[in-house]
Amino acid sequence: MSTLSQAQIDELAVYLEDCELEAKEATKVTDRYPDMDFDDAYAVQYAIRRRKLDRGNRLAGLKVGLTSRAKMKQMGVETPIYGFLADYFDRPDGGDIETDQLIHPKVEAELAFVTKAPLKGPGCHVGSVLAATDFVIPAVEIIDSRYENFRFDLVSVIADNASSSRFVLGGRSASPNEIDMRNLGVVLERNGEIVELGAGAAVLGHPAASVALLANMLGERGEEIPTGTLILTGGITAAVTVNKGDNVNVRFQDLGSVGMRFV
Repeated sequence: MSTLSQAQIDELAVYLEDCELEAKEATKVTDRYPDMDFDDAYAVQYAIRRRKLDRGNRLAGLKVGLTSRAKMKQMGVETPIYGFLADYFDRPDGGDIETDQLIHPKVEAELAFVTKAPLKGPGCHVGSVLAATDFVIPAVEIIDSRYENFRFDLVSVIADNASSSRFVLGGRSASPNEIDMRNLGVVLERNGEIVELGAGAAVLGHPAASVALLANMLGERGEEIPTGTLILTGGITAAVTVNKGDNVNVRFQDLGSVGMRFV
């Protein structure tokens, strides 16, 4: 149940988006409104999305976060969270990521889905997702928690669009029946050193389960995942801190690699 007025929601949306656009740290929004709940948090996130669309930005896709069962247990929640991807978050494979536009950047290796049919809950499951998937593609998400001294709670993270900032897609895709997504191996290298290893099963047991859960969460709002939607399904690896001057390369079994430089 929402506890904030529309004026308060809009106030927080302006504050958090300004912090993102100006690369300045934010204070935890629940310090200001301690009774905020998840409904309030998503209302702020959707207000940020409307602000971007009203300025002419486009929606590039959706993302799911907190998809590791261990992380969910650590945070005391039972379901992941979600956010949106704006068009200007997209960076080319092998390109530069401007660190002066970010605050606390970290990288995660992920598998992205692109749909060929709409998905809507309730009752969406892995089989529904696989049937509605056009192709999967390797991805790296650059998350950026904008909260000062990493002091935040889950409500504040959701309001701040689940720490979304940048993403990079690889150049090789596959149909969902061409690869074993559960056992898909991933190697994340920073400056030539292996820093994380993972497999697709780290994402809710199967990356398609992440998409199904997103469809069911959106269904509770009367929304669906439209045809042609790009969805980042959550970290196969843990998030790795990066700094200016770092080079990151992520190798995906049967799907090539994704690379970027932090400048």
